[in-house]
Parts: sequence; C-alpha cells; structure tokens
Amino acid sequence: MAEAYVIGHITVKNAEKWSEYRRSVPATIEPWDGVLVFRGRMTSVLSGSHKHNDTVVIKFPDKEAVNGWYSSPEYRALIPLRKEAAEIELIVFEE
Repeated sequence: MAEAYVIGHITVKNAEKWSEYRRSVPATIEPWDGVLVFRGRMTSVLSGSHKHNDTVVIKFPDKEAVNGWYSSPEYRALIPLRKEAAEIELIVFEE
C-alpha cells in the first residue's frame, strides 16, 4: 500500500473561524492514522503562479484512509466551518 498525502492550498477569509477549524481537524485525522507533516505560509513563487498563501500537508497510511477521513461524519461536520473560514483546494498524492 502506498502512503497518501492530502495537500491543502489555503487562503484564509476569516481568521477567527480558521483558528477554530484548525483546532478541530487533528481529532478527525487521528482515527485514520493521519499525521500533520507540514503547515506553512508561502514566502515566494519561483516559477509560475500560485493563488494561495498557506499550505498544509497531512500524511495517511493509504488512499483508503484519506477517503475514510474525508467522508467521516466528524470531518464532514467541519466542512461548513471550513468554507466560511477559507478558500481551500484539497488534493491527494500517493507515494
């Protein structure tokens, strides 16, 4: 099984709601053996263009765990808050 990574490209719209969302997500990834790998703010674009300011990377054991996490009732309950808090593009890569 290949490890899978969720990469989120983020532009925060509401800092208070974003903070609440960020505090809530770790409890939803833990049951799926997800691990926060990286969270950072963009400092420059070396080639091309990129519309978001922040990035997050979460590692899961496999794509099935990603799908389980994303479709779990615990994470689905956070999606309305996420939509109010930020503009996000979530993509999945396998290693």
